[in-house]
Amino acid sequence: MKIGMYMATQWPQGADLGQEMANLCEQTRAAKENGFASVLVGQHFLSEPLQMIQAEPLLARLVAEGEGMEFGIAIVLLAMQNPVIVAEYAASLDWITGGKYILGVGVGYRQEEFEGLGVPFEERRSRFEEAIPLIRRLWTEDKVEHRGEHFTVGGLSASIRPKQAGGPPIWVGGEIPPAVRRAARLGCPWVIPPTMHWDDAVHRLGVYKATMGEAGTSNPHGQPLIREVVIGATREAAMAAAGPHLLAKYESYASWGQTAASEGSLADRFDEFCAKRFIIGDEAEVEDEMARYRDEMGVDHFLVRLQWPGFEQKGVVDAVERIGRVAARLG
Repeated sequence: MKIGMYMATQWPQGADLGQEMANLCEQTRAAKENGFASVLVGQHFLSEPLQMIQAEPLLARLVAEGEGMEFGIAIVLLAMQNPVIVAEYAASLDWITGGKYILGVGVGYRQEEFEGLGVPFEERRSRFEEAIPLIRRLWTEDKVEHRGEHFTVGGLSASIRPKQAGGPPIWVGGEIPPAVRRAARLGCPWVIPPTMHWDDAVHRLGVYKATMGEAGTSNPHGQPLIREVVIGATREAAMAAAGPHLLAKYESYASWGQTAASEGSLADRFDEFCAKRFIIGDEAEVEDEMARYRDEMGVDHFLVRLQWPGFEQKGVVDAVERIGRVAARLG
């Protein structure tokens, strides 16, 4: 099982972004030194009240600190962007990473982002489903002639093709069953999101596998999962240090309308919210939980998020070292 870092790239207003960039570089070096296989980041636009560095230029910087690791985005908000731009950024990053790039894509759920980018919210699903095959064609064909509902390419070739034959793996994010079925029909790995309850994830994986069987598609790239991991000398110490920052992050998500976090007062039910969603404990407890995801869900690329806005750098580095020891024991 690969262990990757799902890097936190959001900070409170007023944070020193120069220092935060230095912190991310240190985290990448620490991840490599402790046996992590990958570094992935997320993407949002108009992320108030949090500051956020955009994913593609950030990854291009971090590659220099983690040469030989896989790097990727989970997820690019594909439905609100032009697939030609996404395809060429991805191909460029595939060369920058030495052919170790992962492109994760999703529809997106914040209407404000669609409005800010001038894309009709109601077109998001049809744009997404048109975009993925077009990206694959731009990666592989000499000339692309495409005249679709949303996008047009008039017999041209992409400026650059990926280093990986056929292009990087495309992961598809999403929570609801139609999004999972979409990933299966497109022959893409479905990445289990960090807020999904264990029982829901098991159900969605059943939907995913059944749909692949019906569609005659296959997934040669394995099963990725993202989880918030709060790890320390004890479970109590871990939550005392990280819990307030984790709560603050999900309160921000609730203000955006993120479904799993927006039902009632999150602070009043945070312990309940975390249960069967996040992994919290000492090294032995975290190891047992990660092994359970591997053995019962078939997860083979486990992405851990170890930092939340305001959580100190020394706590992140300590968590990276602890996860490194867990990963070594898991093999």
